Formats: sequence, structure tokens, C-alpha cells
Amino acid sequence: MTPSDQTGLSRRLLLGGTATVLTVQPQFARSAPMPPPAAPATAPAQANQMKISLNVNGARRDLEIDTRTSLLDALREHLHLSGTKKGCDHGQCGACTALVNGRRINTCLTLAVMHQDDEITTIEGLGTPEHLHPMQAAFVKHDGYQCGYCTPGQICSSVGVLREIEAGMPSHVTADLNGEVRATPEEIRERMSGNICRCGAYSNIVEAITEVAGSAA
Repeated sequence: MTPSDQTGLSRRLLLGGTATVLTVQPQFARSAPMPPPAAPATAPAQANQMKISLNVNGARRDLEIDTRTSLLDALREHLHLSGTKKGCDHGQCGACTALVNGRRINTCLTLAVMHQDDEITTIEGLGTPEHLHPMQAAFVKHDGYQCGYCTPGQICSSVGVLREIEAGMPSHVTADLNGEVRATPEEIRERMSGNICRCGAYSNIVEAITEVAGSAA
């Protein structure tokens, strides 16, 4: 017994029905078009804006910025102080280091709105081409840079390191937590470990910091 005997359908009738479905289906789809997707809701452009005042390199700077703006982006994109570099943007390379109230920080990890009225010093505020900061002069003397990309963060961090040592702040390698903290090569290397130099000028950087520490003693 053939399949057509069991169902009462002939092969000719089955194929004809299939062709009818294929012909009608597209016409049905065209008669009921899908509605366009709804546009995503957007927040008002000014919803996240805030007015702040920063004291940068001895000058008051008033800004109106998005509250989600990092201090790094405020310095580079809004104040056009491009000496502070954007490296990893995750606080791992130290290229964005600046001084805030005398302490070194990674500016990519903090929001600009958190530093209302803080004293911020970038590499542009440490010295000038005519009157270099002692740390800048030491970096030049000891060739503490090669490509130079990380150098602003290295110098700002170096200044912060000496301030920490002068304040008697111990580190992980300080032998006596109650004793005098000295600017030894081991101490300097430990404190500068958050600043990465792909060119490998580490020994020259240590020499530059050591010289400035010795002249300040």
C-alpha cells in the first residue's frame, strides 16, 4: 500500500497545496508589517552636569562637567593639561599620577567632583623650562626617561615619594616602623613600584630620586 492510499492524498495534490502556502505566505506578511522598534529612552543632556572649582597649579579653575568625569579627563580634556598621561586607565601604570594636597594619586581612579577646592599639582605646575623643579633637573641629568610618555607621572610620583619619606611614613620594606625612614634604593623602588616604565629606565630614575633626596637632607 502506497502513502497516497493511506491518506487519500495524491503526490500531485500535496505538491499543489505546498505551492499555494508558499505563494500566500509572503503576501500575508506584507499585509501586516512589523512596527518599527521603539527609540531608547535618553536622559536629559544636563541631568549629570555639575559646577565645580578646582585649584590647579595655583590657579582657580571653574568647570561644569559630567559628574562621572575622572580627574584625569577633567585635567586633559577640559583644562587641556595634557602632561598628565592616560595609560592603562585602571590605576596600574602610574602615568596619570598627580599631586593632590601634596599627596600623589592616580587621577584616573578618582572623580573630579570629589576634589572641590583641593590643591592639585600636575607636571605643568612643578617647574618651567627656564626654572626646572629639582626632580625634573635630576631626571634630565640621569636620563631617567627614554620615550618620555610615563615621565610626568614618574616625576610627580617621585616628588610624592620624598614627601612621604620626609614625613616619616613607613612602607612595606621599612625595617623599623618606629625608626627613621631613609631614602634608600630599596625604599625608593618599593614606593615607585606603581609607576611602570616600558623603556626600563628604572635604575636611572632611582639615581635621580636619590640625588634629590641627598640634596634635601
